Amino acid sequence: MGRFPEGFLWGGATAANQCEGAYDTDGRGLANVDLIPHGPERRAVMNGVRKMLECEEGYFYPGHEAIDFYHHYKEDIALFAEMGFKCFRLSIAWTRIYPNGFDEEPNEAGLKFYEDVFDECRRYGIEPLVTIVHFDAPVACTKKFGSWKSREMIDCYMKYCRTLFTRYKGKVKYWLTFNEINMILHMPFMAAGVLIEEGEDGELVKYQAAHHELVASAMATKLAHEIDPENKIGCMLAAGQYYPYSCNPDDVFEAMKKNRDNFFFIDVQSRGEYPEYAKKFFQRENYDIGITPEDEKVLKENTVDFISFSYYSSRVASAEPERYGETAGNIFASVKNPHLKASEWGWQIDPLGLRITMNALYDRYQKPLFIVENGLGAVDMPDENGYVDDQYRIEYLKAHISAMADAVDIDGVPLMGYTPWGCIDLVSASTGEMKKRYGFIYVDKDNEGKGTLKRSKKASFEWYRNVIASNGEQL
Repeated sequence: MGRFPEGFLWGGATAANQCEGAYDTDGRGLANVDLIPHGPERRAVMNGVRKMLECEEGYFYPGHEAIDFYHHYKEDIALFAEMGFKCFRLSIAWTRIYPNGFDEEPNEAGLKFYEDVFDECRRYGIEPLVTIVHFDAPVACTKKFGSWKSREMIDCYMKYCRTLFTRYKGKVKYWLTFNEINMILHMPFMAAGVLIEEGEDGELVKYQAAHHELVASAMATKLAHEIDPENKIGCMLAAGQYYPYSCNPDDVFEAMKKNRDNFFFIDVQSRGEYPEYAKKFFQRENYDIGITPEDEKVLKENTVDFISFSYYSSRVASAEPERYGETAGNIFASVKNPHLKASEWGWQIDPLGLRITMNALYDRYQKPLFIVENGLGAVDMPDENGYVDDQYRIEYLKAHISAMADAVDIDGVPLMGYTPWGCIDLVSASTGEMKKRYGFIYVDKDNEGKGTLKRSKKASFEWYRNVIASNGEQL
């Protein structure tokens, strides 16, 4: 017995809106993620404050072409297979299947594309792990009824899910209902196509939209199990444990509150009901998010099979955050940890924090875990052949896999698999940049969209191939 179980799902992760491109090809409709520009207005659009429901002149939308996985998927999957991938996490672009979200019939060209992708994966023995919604929301739904603000979105989502579960039965058995579902509170337009209109209570709107997603997630879990009992359904959160800045009880309590805010959605998806602290919060704020007895029943009876999460860094909380410096992070800024180094984008690097986070999640939920994002965003400098000697990335991943192994082997945390983020270079979700690279495979493209799209292997490619071949024994 090694430190990882036999059949452990080593692989890599991508998202349709960051790698596929071909945003208006073969009947695909316009999605919220197509309208997130590169540049200074990116955050305002992501947050639903700057309304942008059409492609506007003078803006560069990096997701429109991305790395054109749509036309390179055979080449890319062959490279994944060469690394020995057991699993490939990808997402489906909702508007490839239902261009408007409420169409009567699905778009056959979109269905066929993903069928071909899954067949290509299976040809190499790669198990697809499919995110049903990775921030995608049809723009037509935002215009018609406000996207996830409305219960009408649940019906659209369920039709979409039924189509996927039926068409890909036997080809896909691992599904995630929503990517980083907690992001709706931080960037509602990018996460869910939700705009905060003038005069609206933004917080109430976000919690109502989140409730509709949670109900939809539970209904999808039920449907997936009915259509194919082999299906395994997971939830997904942007994870990273909050540490108290000091042993001052005020700091400890602040960290506890921040962690509960982060666990909020997973409590519902994994335990089947809103936690008491959330109910008290709604009561205090006088928020009626429209929870019905039917909602409570479907949430209780249809919890997820496993917990998946992204981990890039830990975070720090203080009752007096203004006294200390702030650090950057995956949308979440936090108090700076003086004991940690940081990446070029200011994300603090904490391998032990991954082990701590894994233990916290398993202690809380007692369900198998799946790490579906982890990695180092860095500026890679290729030589004339496109080769990148990315020892810094290898060191980052080595340290995190070692911590992950300790959580499994020493702490007894059940872990299904590990799919590092951006296994092939793709567009950064937070900044829209190409120069912020995560991949084992370099893609020739820059921040302005220029480049040949040529793929080439980095040093980490061969290193990760050996990690997988040894089931994590050779780091």
